[in-house]
Amino acid sequence: MCGIAGIFERDTDNTQLMSEMLATIEHRGPDDQSIYTYRDFTLGHRRLSIIDISACGNQPIFNEDKSICVIFNGEIYNYEEIREELKSKGHVFYTATDTEVLVHLYEEYGTGFFNKLNGIFAFALLDQKNNRLVLARDHFGVKPLHYFLKDGVLVFGSEQKSIILHPKYERKLNLKALHIHLNLRYTQGNETLFEGIKRIPPAHFAVFENGLFTVKRYWQLAVNIDRSITEDEAKEKMNELIKQAVKRQLVSDVPVGVYLSGGLDSSTIVQKMHELGVPEINTFTLGFNEPTDEFPDAQQIADHFHTHHHTLSLSMNPMQQMPKVIWHAEEPKINLLQGFNMSAFVHPTVKVILGGLGGDELFAGYDIHKFIYPFKNWHHHTPPWLQRMLRWKSDFIFRIQNHSKSLRYDEYRRGVQMLLSIGNVERFYLILRNTWDFDNPFYKNIYSESFLKRQEMEQFKVHKEFDKIFESVQHQNGLDQVLYAEFQSKMVNDYLLTDDRMSMAHSVEERVPFLDRDLVDFGFTLPVEMKIKNNQTKNLFREAMKPYLPPKIITKKKWGFTVNPYLQFKKDLKDTAEKILTKEYIEKQGIFNYAYIRYILDYPAHPKLRWHYNFIWIILGLAIWEQEFIHKRVEDNIEAYY
Repeated sequence: MCGIAGIFERDTDNTQLMSEMLATIEHRGPDDQSIYTYRDFTLGHRRLSIIDISACGNQPIFNEDKSICVIFNGEIYNYEEIREELKSKGHVFYTATDTEVLVHLYEEYGTGFFNKLNGIFAFALLDQKNNRLVLARDHFGVKPLHYFLKDGVLVFGSEQKSIILHPKYERKLNLKALHIHLNLRYTQGNETLFEGIKRIPPAHFAVFENGLFTVKRYWQLAVNIDRSITEDEAKEKMNELIKQAVKRQLVSDVPVGVYLSGGLDSSTIVQKMHELGVPEINTFTLGFNEPTDEFPDAQQIADHFHTHHHTLSLSMNPMQQMPKVIWHAEEPKINLLQGFNMSAFVHPTVKVILGGLGGDELFAGYDIHKFIYPFKNWHHHTPPWLQRMLRWKSDFIFRIQNHSKSLRYDEYRRGVQMLLSIGNVERFYLILRNTWDFDNPFYKNIYSESFLKRQEMEQFKVHKEFDKIFESVQHQNGLDQVLYAEFQSKMVNDYLLTDDRMSMAHSVEERVPFLDRDLVDFGFTLPVEMKIKNNQTKNLFREAMKPYLPPKIITKKKWGFTVNPYLQFKKDLKDTAEKILTKEYIEKQGIFNYAYIRYILDYPAHPKLRWHYNFIWIILGLAIWEQEFIHKRVEDNIEAYY
């Protein structure tokens, strides 16, 4: 696992600039650094040694005649099989790395080889004979890859903080991305909070040749429900594929550990490692001294499978770490602290960690799935006239509640509006996922009057980022549509982004066995009636693991590894917001409505104000983000931003 960066710029020596770019992402690869130039291309690489930790694994990696080279971030889990196939075709290898298969695959298949890979990856491949650069990102977007293109200059990198160092880049906030972020708490689509910097989408590659930059899809997630499979067959297949996925992702020349919450996903990974005969399993659990801490459940699994268990309980004011975590995440997110502290905790013991992300998305494990499942078929059978009437009622309820200014009833109002979206699964889902811009009058709560006069807000609408996703599976039932959409939205741009940035902040490689390609393909063949039964989430998964895990873990309720916004508001969120989000600052920034911010801060603290506290968290984070990335003022101490 590493960090990559690159520049194409005619007649310019970018060696020094590349050195500075690599310095900003040293955390992604502290073991080595290399810079390679060829004509107008400059490639940079930071190395975190995992496989073939000898010096011969340093990058770029070349083919036999050194006409093709690659810089790579990630792991190819099936590289040994690919390597043998390529050897049989006459290719000669000079390293034991997974990276080297990429240059020989390109020699053999051109840009038609990406779908042969099972792994997590982002890489840049330079074809020197054709003066062609190829960028590619893995099937599910586990590894990041960003780019900026202007006036014939191309800059790309694992993280945006290296890209913005190029003098061609003008540091500006992307207002459309901000609006989406304020709705979803993450930035959906291919844009970022940096105006002009985009992401290569998952399962896509880009070719830069003769001044043209073309992005193409190489693989498409499909929903192919198999109604012939029995529950016993599905349970057996699930166990087989999870075990296979864990085995594949144990490939490493350095120690591997597990993030253990005591939930079904992480406990299953530990069980499969034990079944595979891993001699020493290191497990790690972190808590925040809150009621949702999961130490007892994690300890039960650790004792059951005789792991080397490590625990860390944090008593802290989380705002103190905000500057550091935002600098690493490059977004003002609310779910950063746990991953940041977790990777710092495991770093002295292991370089590679396995996490349970993906299990809930594949097998319907989130609480929102329990809301969607009972109505999964209603969306196809609600007539248009009834949908219009329900929409009118939704608008009416919003106006009443919003006019009352009673914030504690805001959550109930959103729940009613969700139910009144029957017939439109996309709207139903987006309201569940916090989207508020279906109600245009709410814009006046969030934004300043001057901002609304300057912007055409209709072009910012969140649903436009989801329309094509839902349209492509519109004939599936509602829950299958949502599971499909989550795989290409929140999982990628929220959870995976957070996991990548927070683990790499402390030079730890996080792997995700539940996103093994074979397991994902299988997951999207299972009928939802198996995934949820009697409105119990992960029904099939629980049944499959009953013979292998303690009963308490099988029946355990989903908690979620996150901080509580209400408790944080009472700890130090309010005090910090009071000091940073001053009237003077907000009016100078010119985006937000200070009166609404003030109203939230002055309103009696209440658990039902979770949305409002998350909103404060995000705009507080944005204030720090602007100082760090737009105004170039990076400070670790939160007091420096007062």
